[in-house]
Amino acid sequence: MAFTLRINGTERSVDVEPDTPLLWVLREQIGLTGTKYGCGIAQCGACTVHVDGVATRSCAMPVSAIAPEQQITTIEGLSPDGSHPVQKAWLALDVPQCGYCQTGMIMAAAALLQQNRSPSDDDIAVEMTNICRCGTYNRVRAAIKLAAGNADAVQSG
Repeated sequence: MAFTLRINGTERSVDVEPDTPLLWVLREQIGLTGTKYGCGIAQCGACTVHVDGVATRSCAMPVSAIAPEQQITTIEGLSPDGSHPVQKAWLALDVPQCGYCQTGMIMAAAALLQQNRSPSDDDIAVEMTNICRCGTYNRVRAAIKLAAGNADAVQSG
């Protein structure tokens, strides 16, 4: 079945089964491999993308659930030159270790900051449900605060 998707500002047509997860459309049909497969059940967050600005686990989102007018943003479209404040904070604080979960973490953090420009530790804990096997959660929290412009909290975090 044919679907039209707006991905990173570009309209793309794909011919896939309606129940195909958005993750596989992005990776296999479109060739955007920054979004990662982790668990396949929407628990780990490695597959997080934005759908109309909302952090969405793409491994559990069937392509048929995406309306043609909805905007999908992947890590490739967040900021192609790496200038997004979250990406800059991630680099400044050397957040990743293995890096596998980081694209999903960055996308979740960017969505959080779109909704809440100055999140507290509790806000971050509630919204950042992505799993990091390397345990970089303290650096993730500090980077979110840095991206939000809260330098004092970064130093204490």
